[in-house]
Amino acid sequence: MPTLLLTLVLGFAIGGSLGLLGGGGSILTVPVLVYLVGQSPQVAVSTSLAIVGANSVLGVFLHRAHGSLNWRVAVIFGGTGMIVSYLAAGLSRQFSPDALMVAFGLLMFAVGLLLVRQTPSPNLTQPVDEVQLGKLLVGGASVGLITGILGVGGGFLIVPALVMLIGMPMHQAIGTSLVVITMNSFAGLLGHLGDFTIDLSVVVIFVAAGIVGTFIGVKLGKRLNPTLLRKAFALFVIGLSILLLYDNLPKIL
Repeated sequence: MPTLLLTLVLGFAIGGSLGLLGGGGSILTVPVLVYLVGQSPQVAVSTSLAIVGANSVLGVFLHRAHGSLNWRVAVIFGGTGMIVSYLAAGLSRQFSPDALMVAFGLLMFAVGLLLVRQTPSPNLTQPVDEVQLGKLLVGGASVGLITGILGVGGGFLIVPALVMLIGMPMHQAIGTSLVVITMNSFAGLLGHLGDFTIDLSVVVIFVAAGIVGTFIGVKLGKRLNPTLLRKAFALFVIGLSILLLYDNLPKIL
């Protein structure tokens, strides 16, 4: 178990990522819980959902105050994701811990590349017509599947999906993403209840520090260049994915 100070710093960083980018908190939480806290990947999945979901709730309220939410998109995307996330939660039991971490690393690498290549979003949000509704349903189901299996809120996937599928501005996609993360995390956590015992002390410490990080992240997000932030975060995700694959891929080959 890491020192309390290190745990607080990590919790702050996870919350800050959620507030600043509308994602990234969950993609950091699972590796932190596995490698630094010493949890098994399966337990880390459940714990991650509780931590990320709680921090995302605060982010929703902060973004709502700035008017940077699209509730209609969030309900469609998030509602679909909740159903799939709950149904997919039991699938994580079908994989070995090493296989879960390899899948996590591959997903992180792919998303990092996607974020690096992502072009700036349009300035106006397009209406959700029938074609876009289909894309939202497919996107929501895909993110929900990943949330249920890997314990990630999916913000690092949701934000690019909202930007590229329906042309949502980056600022609004970040706020809307937090609503979807909250919904998916809650559904995924319900699906995992009874499988493993969650260490509430770990959750409380990470959430307490994450709340502060989320608050500061939302404030900073109003002032910093979102394109530069996204690319910097993408490089960090790619680097972390390489470390995960280097450590776990030989174990399953």
